[in-house]
Amino acid sequence: MKPLRLRLLLGIAAVAAVLSWAGAKLWDSLGQLPGVPAAAPIVLAVVAVVLLATAISLRARLKAARERRPGAKAVDPLGAARAVVLAQASALVSAVATGIYAGAGVHLLGLLDIAARKSQAITSGFAVLAGSAAVAAALWLQHVCKLPEDHDHPGPGAAPTVR
Repeated sequence: MKPLRLRLLLGIAAVAAVLSWAGAKLWDSLGQLPGVPAAAPIVLAVVAVVLLATAISLRARLKAARERRPGAKAVDPLGAARAVVLAQASALVSAVATGIYAGAGVHLLGLLDIAARKSQAITSGFAVLAGSAAVAAALWLQHVCKLPEDHDHPGPGAAPTVR
């Protein structure tokens, strides 16, 4: 499994933002633009907190095992793999959600004279912040679960080392 790169997630968020902005502009011209859910930043913040707590827990357990502390609880490799899958899935979904709320928020910035739209623009801003935090926490969790480089055994296609 290849690690996700920040560049890819930024690209996904940018594409989602442009599509969301265009969709919001079109939808608003055809009728009533639906509101931004108030729960969006809360849900994204909860995802960020769960990812952050998982990363902190795994990091502490891996450090204790590496230092061979007595009573250190080992990290199950399958559990670490599941954490990486959770991190990557959360990063992708959070990048899309961040882009969607960023695009909607940019469209709503032109409608700040309407109180309801101003409130929705603020909610979109908080959703973008919470989504960015979720992406950052997911990338850190992915980094925490990364296997150390194996310098003793070269990979396929590498020249063998002579000792």
